[in-house]
Amino acid sequence: MSARTKARKRAVDAVFAADLRKLNPIELLETTEKSVSDRQNQEEIFDYARRVVEGVVENYEQIDDAIEIASHQWKIERMPTLDRAILRVATWEILFNVEVPDAVAISEAVELAKEFSTDDSSAFINGVLNQISSTKAAI
Repeated sequence: MSARTKARKRAVDAVFAADLRKLNPIELLETTEKSVSDRQNQEEIFDYARRVVEGVVENYEQIDDAIEIASHQWKIERMPTLDRAILRVATWEILFNVEVPDAVAISEAVELAKEFSTDDSSAFINGVLNQISSTKAAI
């Protein structure tokens, strides 16, 4: 598993836990980073995870608006918390990180959904993110 894949998982974990517990995802990520500081190769993982989480926090409103529009007016609050977190991280990558090709962000998000969420989540996430990717110039 690549460092970026691990970083995305850490970012999703922080955004997910923060949403559930109504806490700051950046602080949760920092706590996790401290708890694994004795492990090797964590700096690269947490550098990117921090960048993603900070980007999500800075752009929550625009990200959530894009998700709601692309999901055909599904209210973000009605989506499963984990799916919301995966969508927020991937949407940030699609809209704000030119280093990551949209197809990579979408593929990584779909894989996270397949591994950790419901049977229907990967198809839903794939559809929403493809819509965001195809219309991002208008957002």
